[in-house]
Amino acid sequence: MLASPRARFYLTGRVVVEGRRLVDQAALPGRQGRLALVYLLAHRHRPIPVGELAAALWGDELPRSWEPSLRVIVSKLRAVLDEVGATGLRREAGCYQAELGHVWVDLEAAANAVDRAEGARRGGDTAAAWSEATVAAAPTGRPLLEGEDRPWIDELRAQLDHLAIRAHDVLCEVNLARGDHRLAAHAARRLISLAPFRESGYRHLMRAEAAAGDDAEALRNYGMLRALLAEELGTNPSPETQELFAELLAAGAAGPAPLHPALGDPTATT
Repeated sequence: MLASPRARFYLTGRVVVEGRRLVDQAALPGRQGRLALVYLLAHRHRPIPVGELAAALWGDELPRSWEPSLRVIVSKLRAVLDEVGATGLRREAGCYQAELGHVWVDLEAAANAVDRAEGARRGGDTAAAWSEATVAAAPTGRPLLEGEDRPWIDELRAQLDHLAIRAHDVLCEVNLARGDHRLAAHAARRLISLAPFRESGYRHLMRAEAAAGDDAEALRNYGMLRALLAEELGTNPSPETQELFAELLAAGAAGPAPLHPALGDPTATT
């Protein structure tokens, strides 16, 4: 049995450290302390040169006394981590590193859960795939350092979005397999919001709505996709998506309701 982590770090949403006691971001050493904690934890498996950490906190406009200021911030941050039992924020050879031992970090937990979810899906374990994808979806749905603007933060946000796309792709498939069409449609809409030009989200949504008996809505979403691709990219849905549309249409998905104007022949060019 794995030992319990010494501390848990929630870096998405409101930054929180949970160990011997709970520390909210308000107890961290100011705005720079919060940025330093997230940067050090997000890169905790390598030493961070002092100048790199300073650039992460202040960007290109370093204050004149940035070196002593950085030492004060890290010292206060180290004291907070020591209080919660996450000792191990070290400086050596001009670098800082968060050698905190066995701790739980939500960013890492999300990435690991997505990997397990995809593995379980490939292995046909629907229950495990659903459980792991649900775990991954939670932190990826929260904002990261809201209100802050740094290139490295944008990179972390992009990584979170990629994890969210993978997690919701699994959730779409496993919820359809479990017969939960409502949750499958919810996951598909989230997938579309994250990647509006990724056709798999629309296919998931079309399948979920058709399975729930809402055939007209399934076809309407094909029309929305087709219009989006035509207007933004000058192209048509892929053959796979067109084939799904044709299958729904052949199954009588149109019903008595009129088709969306964009719907017509799925193989027609625009």
